[in-house]
Amino acid sequence: MNYRYRPRRSVSVLAATVLVLGACSQAEPEPNTTADLDRFYDQAVTFEPCEGYGTTSTDEAAFVSDPTFRCARVDVPLDYDDPDGRTAQIALLKVPAKGEPIGSLLLNSGGPGGPGMSMAAAAATTLADSPLTEKFDIVGFDPRGVAASTPAIDCFTDAENEAGEAYTTVLTGARSLSEDGARELVRQCAERSGGEDVLANVGTRDAARDMDVLREVLGDDRLSYLGQSYGTRLGAVYGEMFPQNVRAMVLDGAIDPLQSTADRRIDQFTAFQEAFDAMAADCATEPDCPLGQDPARSVENFQDIVRPLIDDPIVTPDGRKMDFDAAYGAVIAGLYDSTVWPVITKGIAELQVGQAETLLKISDVFGGRDVDGAYPNFAEALYAINCNDEQRNTAEQEVELKERIQGIAPFTDSGLGPEGARDPCESWPVEPTLGFPYATDIDGLPDTLTISITGDPSTPYAGGVSLAETLGGSLLSVDGDQHTVAFSGANDCVDTVVAEYLVDLRSPPEGARCALD
Repeated sequence: MNYRYRPRRSVSVLAATVLVLGACSQAEPEPNTTADLDRFYDQAVTFEPCEGYGTTSTDEAAFVSDPTFRCARVDVPLDYDDPDGRTAQIALLKVPAKGEPIGSLLLNSGGPGGPGMSMAAAAATTLADSPLTEKFDIVGFDPRGVAASTPAIDCFTDAENEAGEAYTTVLTGARSLSEDGARELVRQCAERSGGEDVLANVGTRDAARDMDVLREVLGDDRLSYLGQSYGTRLGAVYGEMFPQNVRAMVLDGAIDPLQSTADRRIDQFTAFQEAFDAMAADCATEPDCPLGQDPARSVENFQDIVRPLIDDPIVTPDGRKMDFDAAYGAVIAGLYDSTVWPVITKGIAELQVGQAETLLKISDVFGGRDVDGAYPNFAEALYAINCNDEQRNTAEQEVELKERIQGIAPFTDSGLGPEGARDPCESWPVEPTLGFPYATDIDGLPDTLTISITGDPSTPYAGGVSLAETLGGSLLSVDGDQHTVAFSGANDCVDTVVAEYLVDLRSPPEGARCALD
């Protein structure tokens, strides 16, 4: 599964995701910052109007909606161990500061695979009156392999996405994957993405090195950064690799750097089941709740509604399919934010009468589907980045893990058992490169600010506490039920703490706390 970014458009209440794959074993060597990389660090970057940078019609419209937006691409080595070899290009969108800038604020929206350019463009509206847009050039970047950066990861056609055939994990749900299927998936991704060397060089440590190049070409002696969800991992790894180059980091919706992949998945699905149960209890107060008036039977009632979709999916007049995996995946997407729970239960009720409009809308916002049926490469990039980062399982271990997940999160259980689960990264061209645990025992790292929400269904609260302690940084606890909160302009308490920290380098006191409405 995967940690996802919160989409910033239309149904903005939807947070994102399907969870994280694997993790790794060996510590990475010190980053190469020798003269071999001087041509990348010393390059001159010219910003220009953003026309042509959007990879979907939604992004293209957003990028040209404000004439002050400026875009660029920055060259980086595809393989940092071979700086004279192929290059990649990192796409940026800059929202110039309204006042005198103190520097750039680099953004990552999560995922992995979430775009940063659209996050920066949205900031012009969501943070229109914030000290952040006054004091910083807001710079969103699409990490290597993602969206407008090139080469981009590409595994599936829009038609395959539309037909529900574009999937990269069978750890949950009703699907299975054979050894040949796993091998073909990797082959197809390599062929469409530009080669195995592209797949082999889109890990978090590669992206962290790119961030240091971006820092230099943007003219910043030290990096100011805000990362959400997976972006907290990227920020922590940058802090590990380049502590001397950090000015300030906000890490919102944090991933625990000490946890194994399997344990993190178990904790994550435990939190999703808790969110499902809370949603069901809330729904039970309504007389027409599709999950019934007894919360203790909500999972059973949900299974009765969605399991028949395995053999008899709903097919819309335009050919879109709502099967078990699509239905439960839409529910998980909505669970990221408690304000979406009534929308989820409305969608579940529609399934009872053979309709799928609401759950398809949730999935579309969650996955970034364009109105014309085009899909961004979020899911494919997520898959590729996780394959470079995460610990791998044998087929037997994956089956065992799926069985555990079905036990602790029964709303995900298709009733077909765990057989057929398989690690889709088993044929990946390289071993993982992240290393677990990561970002530990860092010398010289300035104070960081980790934000953790008590009822976060994707990155549980304890993970944020662990990250703050591991980095030796500050923690802001937030009472509420959603995934990520910073940089949305939605909570004055959080916004004030974040602005004081980023602008003035003033950290919150120990025990600082905010609450969501």
